[in-house]
Order: sequence, then C-alpha cells, then structure tokens
Amino acid sequence: MSKKERNAFLSTLFCLLLLIAGKVFMSFSHPAYPLFFILAIVSGGWKQTYEGVSELLKDRTLNVDLLMALAAIGACLIGNWFEGAMLTFIFCLSGALEEYATNKSTKEITALMNVAPNDALKIVDGKHITVPVEELKLGDLVFVPKGKAVPIDGRMLEASSIDESAISGESVPVEKDIHDEAFGGTINLGQAFTLEVTKTSNDTLFAQILRLVENAQNEQSATATFIEKIENVYVKIVLLAVPLMIVFTHFLLGWSFTESFYRGMVLLVVASPCALVASATPATLAAISNGAKKGILFKSGKTLEKLADLRAISFDKTGTLTQGKPRVTDYKTFSDDPIIPQLFFSMERQSTHPLAVAITNFFKDEEALTLQVEEKAGFGLETTYLGQTWQLGKPTEKQQHPLIEQWHEEGKTVVVLSRNQELIALLALMDLPKPYTKEVITYFQDQEVQTVMLTGDNAGAASYVAQQLDLNEYHGGCLPADKTDFVKQQQKDYTVNAMVGDGINDAPALATASVGIAMGEGTDVAMEVSDMVLMKNDLTKLMYSHRLAKKMKKIVRQNIVFSLCVIVLLIASNFLQFLTLPLGVVGHEGSTILVILNGLRMLLPLKELVNLDETKCTTCPLYKAAH
Repeated sequence: MSKKERNAFLSTLFCLLLLIAGKVFMSFSHPAYPLFFILAIVSGGWKQTYEGVSELLKDRTLNVDLLMALAAIGACLIGNWFEGAMLTFIFCLSGALEEYATNKSTKEITALMNVAPNDALKIVDGKHITVPVEELKLGDLVFVPKGKAVPIDGRMLEASSIDESAISGESVPVEKDIHDEAFGGTINLGQAFTLEVTKTSNDTLFAQILRLVENAQNEQSATATFIEKIENVYVKIVLLAVPLMIVFTHFLLGWSFTESFYRGMVLLVVASPCALVASATPATLAAISNGAKKGILFKSGKTLEKLADLRAISFDKTGTLTQGKPRVTDYKTFSDDPIIPQLFFSMERQSTHPLAVAITNFFKDEEALTLQVEEKAGFGLETTYLGQTWQLGKPTEKQQHPLIEQWHEEGKTVVVLSRNQELIALLALMDLPKPYTKEVITYFQDQEVQTVMLTGDNAGAASYVAQQLDLNEYHGGCLPADKTDFVKQQQKDYTVNAMVGDGINDAPALATASVGIAMGEGTDVAMEVSDMVLMKNDLTKLMYSHRLAKKMKKIVRQNIVFSLCVIVLLIASNFLQFLTLPLGVVGHEGSTILVILNGLRMLLPLKELVNLDETKCTTCPLYKAAH
C-alpha cells in the first residue's frame, strides 16, 4: 500500500470512528456530541478542503472538493451535524477508492522497478566485481547467476532459460541460445551465463517500458480531459444557483428561511459533479493496468478511446503478420533415392544464410554426409558424391517445371536440387504467417474493421499471403512514403485507423495513423513513435487490446449516463421538498462510489479468445501445411 493510499484509508477510518462516536453521544443527548462530528469532518475532509482552496488560490479554479467542504459547513450551520459528518465520510471514502484505482495502475510500474536490479556482476580480468548498473558500458561482460535478474540488455554468450513475464506478460519461460538478446529485468531460470552489454541502462527495453507506463498514467483520456475542463464552469454554476434558490424559494414561493437555506445546502450536495468527475479516470487507469499485466503498453488513455472507435487497420507483413524468417512450405522429389534429403541437409548445414537455416531445420532428422561443398557465385552450392555432381540453388533458365512457375507466382523462393544437370527435387520457402494471424484478421472483420496489408515485398508474395489470411485489401511493393500516404488516405475514409508495424520503414506510417501499434521485438524507432506497444510479437494481444478499449468505453459511457441521471433525479426531488440532506448525501456520494467501483471492473482480466496451443491452431492453410 502506498503512502497516499494509506493516508486516505486512515482518514476515512478515523472519520468513520468519530462519526459513530458522535452518533452515540447524540443518542444520549450529551452536549459534547457536535465536537465529535466536527472532528470527523476535519479528519475526513482536511485533504480535499486543502486541495480545493489551493486550486482556488493558485489556479483560480473551483472544483468539487470545495463544494463538498462548503456543503459540510452549511449543514453544520443549520444544526445538521451528523449529516455534515456523514457527507464528509462518504466523500472521503470515494476519494480513497479513487486513490486505490490510481495506485493499482501504479503497482505495475512498482513491480517492474522492484524486479530490476541496481547492481551487476561485471567481469574484470576473470573476477566478478559488483558495480552499479548505471556504470555499465557497451561491450562490458556481465555474469548472471541462476535465479537472479538480468541487470541490463545484452547479447547472451551461453544458452539459458529466461522468464520474461515482467516485460512481455508471457508466463512461459523463453529458451535463449547463444547470441540471442536478453532483456534487463527478466529472470534467469536456467544455468548461469555471461552477457555482453549492448545497451546502456537508460536505453534498455525495461527503461522504455517504465517511461511509457508513467506517461500513460499522467496523460488523461479525451473524455476525462473534457470533464475536467467543464468542472470549473459547472462548480461556478452550482455556487451561483444555491443562493438564487434560497432567495427564490424564500421570497417568491414563501418557504421559511430555514427551509430555503436547508434546500440550498441539499442542492449544494446533490448538484456537485463528483460522480461525473470520477466517470472516466479510474476506469482508464484500471484499463492501462490491465493491459500492462498482459504485456500491452498504452501510452495514454486517449489511445484506448481511439482504439474503441477503430474502423480500419493496416498491417506490415514481415515480422508483423509473418514470422520474419523463411520456412519450407513445399517439397517435391522426382526420385526415390533416400540420399536426396541427406544431401539437402549436408550441403546447407554449414551456412548461416536464412534459407540454409530453414532447409537444415526442415531436414534436421537426416544423417549428415561428409562432403566437400563449393559455392558457385550467382547460383548456389555444388558437391561431388559417389562420382556424381550435385547442385543446389536457384532454378536456371534451362530448368523448367510447372511447379517452379506456380511457386514463383505465389511469391515463394524456389530451391532446386539437380544431379548432373538433371532435376531431382524442388523445394519452396516462404515467410509464413504467425500462428493465429487469421483468427486476428477474422476478429477485426467481425467487428466491421477494414483489414489491409502494406508490404515492400513483391506483388506475388503479397497476393498469396493476403489470400491465405482473407484480408480485405493488400498493397505490395510499398516504400515508407507509400505506406504513409495510404494511411493518410485511410484516415480520411474511415476517420479512426491503426497501423501495426515493427521496422524503421514503418515509423512514418505509425506516427501518421490515429493509433500507431508497434511490435515489442521491433526497432526502438517504431516503439518510440507508436501510441501502444505489444511487448511480445503476439497479434492475439491486439484483439485483447481492442476488446479492452471497447469495454472501457462502455463502462465510461455507463458512468456518465448514470451520474447525470442521479444528479437530475436528486435535484428534482429536492425541489419537491421530500429529499432530506442525509438521503441527498447517500444518493450523491453513493453514486460516486458506484461509479468508481464500476470503473474498477476494468482490472478484471478478459477471457482469451484463442487457446495459444499451436497444436490446436486453426490459422491459415499455409501455416498448417508447413507444420
């Protein structure tokens, strides 16, 4: 519990105890009972009164805190000590709940900050020296023991298992190999390893996350900003309406001055926009907190509001819709010779080229042959085995086959294995869609959101992937400027649009779109200019974000309508003279508490729409065929 939250809780508790004590003494007609009510008002209302007066003196603005203080004082002036104290208690309770909502969002940052170590074991001349993380420089070697937090971003020099839940929201540990990147703030669950520092402490992914969430908490949603703007004007109207009502009802309607003043105090209470002011902020902060738990970082509440009204969404292809690396999709042999798959594996296994890595992964269960492989510039690889010349590479003009032409039209990369210039086997590779990509596209289409793919790849590859994913529209051969121009036009056609990308070439389009969405494993530039970040390259989190935004919008709308209806009902009841001050207090402050509690429902996790088990994946046919 934070200091502010603890102070708000204690103020509410003392106010309640003094309120009860005053009520007990009043029941025995003890003359000291007003003292207990005054102490209850002071203990429960001093903070709000101080903030209201400070705002009035410094900013020349009026807020609901001042209205509540005046209402409590007014109730005491006409002898309603209990009502004044009860008003203060319920107002204090609603303030404590709002503090809880704010603090719940802040806890996500606090949890991250507690995970991040302040010190690191720097390796100097083979010895481990404890140094502050801030002193680490690029290229330094750091020792990370088993069970300890990774102190800073770097390149792993040994393999291990890393818990990245603090950053990505994913509870399953990630197996990291040599040269993979490890992120500061994550936990080493495997064997101890050495890390080469690749980023300073201010530039780590962890530091970026902290800045993003802190900024999101400080920047209100458009609805909350609007409510805050009208609060000052509304309070002035209420303060003007109260004396006018007293004068009007006393002199024109013939009410007694005591009754008129009493009704004025009731009006001061029930017309205060406490519930209206609390309609948006607690719900927005709770939604930001909910997203942070799932590895979704919103830079502001405005992003959530825009996302709820989304009408069109554009995706980059490579690394966003697809995995960003080629996989074997098709394999065809024209001979039953069992040596063929062994040759594919043995000829490619020494290369680090992405295509070679994909081919060796495909044939990883084959036995390796001892070969002398020669690289032929502009073609591929060549070797001699059992007196025959084998060639592996791209098709030549002489090597024609219907499958080669078909696969090329589908945007696939074709690799040919030939023996003494005779075609023996064909293999096709492609950058495959990620698991559940089709489910994501289908979800947005069901929500009547236009889905578009923008890619710099050739038209054939773009067309084939778009057909597999059933996208509404696609555009191939796009330069960064082309993507930006398309996003601008899309904004004119659909008003609210989003762009999802991960590369430097996506940055201009991300900055242009109504909502820029960066993939967390993408470039720093993309994360910097975007409005929200998916910390794992998991598009299902995009569905979660959209549903979260729509739920938040629904709750905020419920809160606004409910709070306005309660205000109108209470004001009308006051004019009809059957609403007492205690009922007015309960009705008004009770509605505020209900509004805050309704907003806190955003803390509850939403049900996942897909089961993230790839064996049960029902995504596009292309992905299923390759697996």
